[in-house]
Amino acid sequence: MQTKIEKIDSHSALALKIIDSYENQPLDFLSFREKLSLANISHAAKRLEWTTARMAIYEALQVLEEPYPGFFKDEHGKSQSMSGQGYVSLSHTPGLAGAIFHKSQSVGIDMDLIREKILRIGFRFLDSSELDFLEKDPIHYTMAWSAKESIFKCQGKRGVSFRENILLEPFSVSDSIIQGRIRGTKFADHHYSVQVRKMDNIILTYTIW
Repeated sequence: MQTKIEKIDSHSALALKIIDSYENQPLDFLSFREKLSLANISHAAKRLEWTTARMAIYEALQVLEEPYPGFFKDEHGKSQSMSGQGYVSLSHTPGLAGAIFHKSQSVGIDMDLIREKILRIGFRFLDSSELDFLEKDPIHYTMAWSAKESIFKCQGKRGVSFRENILLEPFSVSDSIIQGRIRGTKFADHHYSVQVRKMDNIILTYTIW
C-alpha cells in the first residue's frame, strides 16, 4: 500500500500513505507558504512526515475533485485551509501518514502504535470512570488515547485536558465506534462519534463534527 484513499461520502475523504523517500517527487502543488515551512524543517525524518502528510491530503482532495488550497497551522496548532474553505486534519506514526478532509465540517484524525507502556501512563489521560471499564490491554488503552486525540484535534482549541475535559462512554476492543464528549469548558456537551480502525499494530481513529 503506497496510498489508500477512502471516500467517506461526497463531502469527505480519508487518505493513508506509507512514509517513504519523496525528496525527488514533484511538490509543485504546495503553496509558497508551505514551501517556506518545508525549507525550515532540517530533520530528515520530520521532512518526510510533513511531506507525506501533505501528499496524502492532496490525493484525498483529488478524489473529491477539490483544488489543493494549501494549509497552515493557526494559533492553536490546528491545520487550516488557506482558502478558508473546508476542514483538514493530519496525523502520522512511524512509517505511515494520514489525512482527512471535509468540505463543511470539522474533522480530527489520529494514528498510534500499540505499545505496552501506555498501560503505565493511563492515569494521566483517563478519567476514573474510564479506568473502571477499560481492560488492562494496550489495545484498549490505545483506542481510548487515540479517540481522545481525534476529538481534541477536531475541536481545535488549546486548554482542553484529555483527562479532565474529554470523557468517553464505555466501549470494548471489538467496537468500531467510540462515543465521547467534551465537558467542563465552553465546549461542554459537544458530542463526538469516533470511528476506529485496527491495522496490524496501529490504531487509527477519526471523527467528523
